[in-house]
Amino acid sequence: MSDLSNYRRSYEKSELTELNLPEDPITLFKKWFIEVEESGSSGEVNAMTVSTFGLDGFPKSRVVLLKQYSFEGFTFFTNYESEKGKAIAANPNVCLSFFWQESERQVIIKGVAEKVSGNASDGYFESRPVGSRLGAMVSPQSEVISSREYLEGILKDLEQKYEGKEIPRPDYWGGYLVRPVTVEFWQGRPNRLHDRIRYSQQEDFGWKAERLAP
Repeated sequence: MSDLSNYRRSYEKSELTELNLPEDPITLFKKWFIEVEESGSSGEVNAMTVSTFGLDGFPKSRVVLLKQYSFEGFTFFTNYESEKGKAIAANPNVCLSFFWQESERQVIIKGVAEKVSGNASDGYFESRPVGSRLGAMVSPQSEVISSREYLEGILKDLEQKYEGKEIPRPDYWGGYLVRPVTVEFWQGRPNRLHDRIRYSQQEDFGWKAERLAP
């Protein structure tokens, strides 16, 4: 047995109070995101965990990259035929979470995922490096494959096929917009008395902010 009981630290870098809370969570998310980004303390500030209910009945979490956020919600891109894509098709209720360790902050978002428009997916796909565009075409994401050489062989063939040509977005690849229902902001504090503020969307589409016990 590995005893990790002595793994602990005191969180003392900041606080989150009801004073000057914005009316909506996206404004606060933007403020935190920019602060973490400007601090230079996170390698990929847009890295987030996406949790879904799998077709096998088990929840599953994986890290993806947030690519857009707005007052509508949070957008990421993936293979629609992947394990997460099939899970979202069956149950679009998902959870997104950000953990910015050096800032001692978390953001946890419960929301409903929906596919973005084809035009929006096309626009982002065209902005990707050539290798990433071809990679999206190569990988039967989440499927069992025989070897890495299998993937590299397909990639080589596609590099030759599309050399100097436009690379089309596959129909099975695109974006999801997660429209938030609740957004919780967590700020580490001393003695494990952390600050937790949860925004919940109301029937009139406004937001209610409440403090949660740590």
